[in-house]
Amino acid sequence: MAQNTTEVVVGGAVLAVAAAFVLYAGQVAGLGGHSGSYTLHGSFRTADGIGVGTDVRLAGVKVGTVTDISLNPQTFFADATISVPQNIQVPVDSSLLISSEGLLGGNFVEIQPGGALENVEPGGEIEDTQGSVSLISLLLAFVGGKGGNDDAAATDPVTP
Repeated sequence: MAQNTTEVVVGGAVLAVAAAFVLYAGQVAGLGGHSGSYTLHGSFRTADGIGVGTDVRLAGVKVGTVTDISLNPQTFFADATISVPQNIQVPVDSSLLISSEGLLGGNFVEIQPGGALENVEPGGEIEDTQGSVSLISLLLAFVGGKGGNDDAAATDPVTP
């Protein structure tokens, strides 16, 4: 009888730890609902590297997530919806940028706050946006030598 009681207690402890892990994972992933938050919208020419669940950061701190992203068939821009906590008011002249964590890191949406006294209303749109920058196109522009005048250097005499 003592062995059955031990098995029940250990089984209950395992279930409690599993339930706590599921709750924690849901909070970290932002699945705990969006109570106390509001949505903002932005349109990007290119939205490479972001999707639903992508972090939204302000001053490097995660303050929200991307809740929806879709193609606008009239403008051919990517329309993104982000969720931001109620206690963070975004000025109307703020910018949304798609930034990269580094060469091998992922992308995130960055809010660069403006200095206006008025704030974007819940459900409003931030019009100043900058899409993602392609690292490949930057490398090709660098390797291709765009912007430099290589012919002038070849014809100038070299002075010792």
